[in-house]
Amino acid sequence: MLRASLLCAVALPMAGCSTLENLNPFGPEKYKMEVAADVPAETMYNQGLGRIEKGDPKGAAKKFSDLEKQYAHSEWARKALLMEAYANYQAQEYDDAVSAAQRYYQTYPQSQDAAYSLYIAGMSYYDRVPDISRDQENAEKALQIFTLLVQKFPQSEYVNDSKYKIQVVTDQLAGKEMSVGRFYLQRRNYTAAINRFHIVIAKFQTTRHTEEALERLTEAYLGLGIVNEAQTAAAILGHNFPDSQWYKDAYALLQSKGLEPRESQDSWISKAFHTVAGI
Repeated sequence: MLRASLLCAVALPMAGCSTLENLNPFGPEKYKMEVAADVPAETMYNQGLGRIEKGDPKGAAKKFSDLEKQYAHSEWARKALLMEAYANYQAQEYDDAVSAAQRYYQTYPQSQDAAYSLYIAGMSYYDRVPDISRDQENAEKALQIFTLLVQKFPQSEYVNDSKYKIQVVTDQLAGKEMSVGRFYLQRRNYTAAINRFHIVIAKFQTTRHTEEALERLTEAYLGLGIVNEAQTAAAILGHNFPDSQWYKDAYALLQSKGLEPRESQDSWISKAFHTVAGI
């Protein structure tokens, strides 16, 4: 009797021992479980759109995410995933936008909206491209995604803008290489400088930095005493940009050494330009 009283005191301090029989799992149900009714997919989708219209893209992204999970593998789930990417982009939750957009592309590569998913991912990196003094990882990733979009969906409405942004980010990446190359050149670390200018010529030849890169190669190769490469860099600079101030500087530098521009067909510089030009 004491044991039963103690159990009563510890387990049910607010109730008398007469309530012990209520713990019987086979007894009558005392509480009614409330189950919330599922919200229709279309309603959830429209709620997400409504939050975007009200300036709450973060809340919209959550709504679309919930819809995708609740109605997995449905057409509504597909639409919700794309809108989740868009809403996260609008909320400047760029990593989440990239994640949703890439998941969409991987899951629905043949969808009519696949190009748009890549565009959202590309823009999520593009909007975070820093100045050339900082790491250019976002620029590189933006370049990769926009390039993929152009290659996979050449008829897409997003191609023209993607091509423009490819030019912007390649110019940015070339600018970074030029900045580092100048740093080494000023310190007469000619080999390290040449490596950087080499990247500009080999990978980013269509950017505005090409003229300067060729002139800097003329300087760096003269610094190392490799005359034929210096002459080749100046000759190609003069051939492609005859009115450029950079060519005038390269020409004057060679003349000061008793030299003149002369292209060597065996030079990597010559081969790089001929390859791009399709010669």
